[in-house]
Amino acid sequence: MLLTVDVGNTNISFGIFDEDEIVGRYRLITKTERTSDEFGFLMMSFMQQQNIDKNEIEDVIISSVVPKIMYPLTSAIIKYFDIWPKIIDSTTDCGIKLTTQEKTTVGADRIVNTAYAYHTFKQSTIIVDFGTATTFDYVSDEGEFKYVVILPGIQVALDALTSKTAKLPEVEIKKPESILGMNTIHGMQAGLVYGYIGSVEKIIAQMKKELNDSHCKVIATGGLGKVIANETDAIDEYDPDVAYKGMKIIYDRWKEGK
Repeated sequence: MLLTVDVGNTNISFGIFDEDEIVGRYRLITKTERTSDEFGFLMMSFMQQQNIDKNEIEDVIISSVVPKIMYPLTSAIIKYFDIWPKIIDSTTDCGIKLTTQEKTTVGADRIVNTAYAYHTFKQSTIIVDFGTATTFDYVSDEGEFKYVVILPGIQVALDALTSKTAKLPEVEIKKPESILGMNTIHGMQAGLVYGYIGSVEKIIAQMKKELNDSHCKVIATGGLGKVIANETDAIDEYDPDVAYKGMKIIYDRWKEGK
């Protein structure tokens, strides 16, 4: 079995593969003050709930955008699994051409996403990842990853709205029945969701226009991606497991000696 670990700014997500099938998923809030033993205990507890013996884990691969968390996390994996994890960065051979400026600043999450897109669809693709920030990454038919757009995440937008206003409450992120809000909560939901849908559609349309690539595929992922993806024709497909699948593809390439 392969343990894939996706370390984001908000959550740490774990996906366990048995061959090509994901047989376990679990998620932690990202907290940099956890010790290696806390990470180890939580990982062991989750695996026990899934009836997976830690000795069944043959390897571990990590995609992380939070450097501070890496020492206790990797120490936990070494201590509790007796495995040195493989860590993805801009130097990792993932089968795509990283041609952005300042390659070393490209997050591992974006490398994983574009690797998944290219190796899965074999065509130009925009991957929209709805995380703490929403990223729009483009990979070409030839597997060249060069362009990106970064938008504040939908939760970040809501947090900014509620923290900077005295009377606006925190609300659930969901699409109201109408954009015509009859009260404050519905008005906030309408502005947030419809406004975000509009932003996503405009960014995708403008990217396709400037790329002169109207037929590229658009894939969405990320925790809140489903809220938006279900409400627009600009997104072709939503897959919450893109990060896990991308890491599995990169791991398989490494294992095959590519």
